[in-house]
Formats: sequence, structure tokens, C-alpha cells
Amino acid sequence: MYRNFKIVPNIVFGRGSFNQLGDILKAQRCDQDSFMVFVLDDVFKGKSLEGRVPLETGDMLLAVNVDDEPKTSYIDQLVTEVKAFHGRIPAGVIGIGGGATMDIAKAISLMLTNPGSSADYQGWDLIKNPAVYHAAVPTLAGTGAEVSRTTVLTGPEKKLGINSDYTVYDQVLLDPELLAGVPKNQWFYTGMDCYIHDVESLNGTYLNEFSRAYGEKSIELCREVFLDDHPDKDDKLMMASYFGGMSIAYSQVGACHALSYGLSFVLGTHHGIGCCITFDYLEEVYPQGVREFREMMARHDIPLPRNLTAGLDEKALDIMANVALGLTPLWENCFGKDWKSIMTKERVVELYRRM
Repeated sequence: MYRNFKIVPNIVFGRGSFNQLGDILKAQRCDQDSFMVFVLDDVFKGKSLEGRVPLETGDMLLAVNVDDEPKTSYIDQLVTEVKAFHGRIPAGVIGIGGGATMDIAKAISLMLTNPGSSADYQGWDLIKNPAVYHAAVPTLAGTGAEVSRTTVLTGPEKKLGINSDYTVYDQVLLDPELLAGVPKNQWFYTGMDCYIHDVESLNGTYLNEFSRAYGEKSIELCREVFLDDHPDKDDKLMMASYFGGMSIAYSQVGACHALSYGLSFVLGTHHGIGCCITFDYLEEVYPQGVREFREMMARHDIPLPRNLTAGLDEKALDIMANVALGLTPLWENCFGKDWKSIMTKERVVELYRRM
């Protein structure tokens, strides 16, 4: 049976469109007691963007820290804060920031209506109750978090998303002006997350014409951004991120993302740079993609950390491998149903040793 998957129903794209956010949210403010929670990356505290957030009386501005990858314990803490703010559930949650901030906002919106800890829902389709209204305003482009059905979290036992149709945003606002001033390395690492989405989708066993159409356009835009240095690169990268997210919505990512999850779980490596680190060692799996990726790195003079795993003991490497190998759909998309005979635990550990 074909999957009847959910997509974001409302999207605004354009330079300066952030100014429309207040008007968009008015429809969700159903009575005088309604309030919004604006989840803002704390890097914007005291900056001009904070002053542009359309706060109304009673709204909550929740500054979140994404120095570390989002943890289930952090989500549980934030949900407690939101519930205590007015003693009732907000009318909406709006995530303003990069992929981690958008994932935090998704997770909060889900956990306001579902009991227990966010760690209880790491997996596929475990959420039972719809989330509160939630909207995304990306200030980085590449992760596809604005369009995906997952919120990636590190829990006590694994790094795994809350994958659910209820996770998908109700509204996305894409304003390329918000990408201005992003540090070059961060811009590159996050953008490569999108490029790697495309490579993994287009080379996967789950590939279909729906995924191919979005993936081919996304990778074309990535090449214009990272190889041609197009003057409209922010607009193009924002759309590449969206299309890349749509490409994997009806397919899946692959070996690079699986390995990056293990790396992040043990070392706390951020997602974008973690994908770049792992992708650089997968030339035998994605030969053309890795060669082009290295060309992009050279063109923009981007460094990659080396010898990250040199000091790890066997136990840590074993944990890494178990986290990575637990992501069955990713490996199946990469190698097919017989993936376990191809990507053995020994092979995974050896890949990590090289990193």
C-alpha cells in the first residue's frame, strides 16, 4: 500500500515575508486568552530579529540554546515551562531559528498534548494526539526541518526522531533575508545536509518519481549555490532545502545520516557538520556525490575535523555502531532488504575508526 503522507499545508516564500507573521497568526488567536509561544534561538537575544518577533500581550518568548543537539530531557524541561507560563495550553508554537530550533518547536507542540516524556515517542508513528498549531521560520537553510515529519532528538538510549504526521508544521514562512550574516562554515555545513539528502534519496532503493522530481531540482539548486556562487544563492538554498526535505518525505535518507546519528550520540557532534564528516568517508557508497562534495569544500575553503574517534574505547565505538545500525529504514534505502549482509557491524566500526 502506498503511504498517504502529510505535507505542510501553508507556505509563504519571499524576501521580507517575515513581516507577515503577525497577520498569519491572528487566525489562531481564537479568544482573548489565547497566547503564542515563540521559540527563538538564543543567538538572536538582543539582536534585531528578536525585536521583530510579533509578540502580543500574554505571549511567551522562549529563548532556547542549541549549542548541543536537542535532548529529550531539554524538551521535557521546556514543555514544563510552557505549561506553567499561563497554566494552560498555548494556541500555537512558532519556531524561529535553524534546524535544531525548529525541531525543538515541533517537539514542544507535540508534547503539550501527549503524556509522558518525549523519549517515549522516539520512533515511527508513536504519537497519538495531534500537536497544537505550530509554525516554522527558518533562519538557516539545508536541514529540511521546516518540511519534515520528524523532530530529531537525543534520548537516554538513542538518537532518533519523533516521526509522525502530527510532527509536520501547519505553516512555514520562508524569508531568504533571514539567512544574511550566517557564518560561512555554518552556512556550508547546513547546506550540505540538504545536498546529502538529495544524494541519499536519488541513489536509494526507495526512489520513485515523486522523490526524484524534488531531489533533482534540489541538487541542481545546491550546485548553483556551492559551485557557481549564484547571486541569488540565499533564495536558491532556501528552496533547495524545502525540495530536499520533500524528496526524502516519500523516500528516505541513507548511510551518511545513519552514521552521523551514532557520531552525534556519543560525541555530541552537530548534525550538519556530522553529516559532512561521515559523508567524506563514503566514497565507495556514493562515489559521484562524495567527489562533488569535496569539490564544494575546496571551492569554499571549508575544513573538516579529523581524528574525532582516535581516543574512543571499544565500548564507545560499539555504542556508536549500535545507534547507527538501529536505523533500519535508512540502511534499507541505501542497500536494499539484504543490507545487514553488506553493512556489518564490523564495517561500521571500521568506518568510525577512520573518522
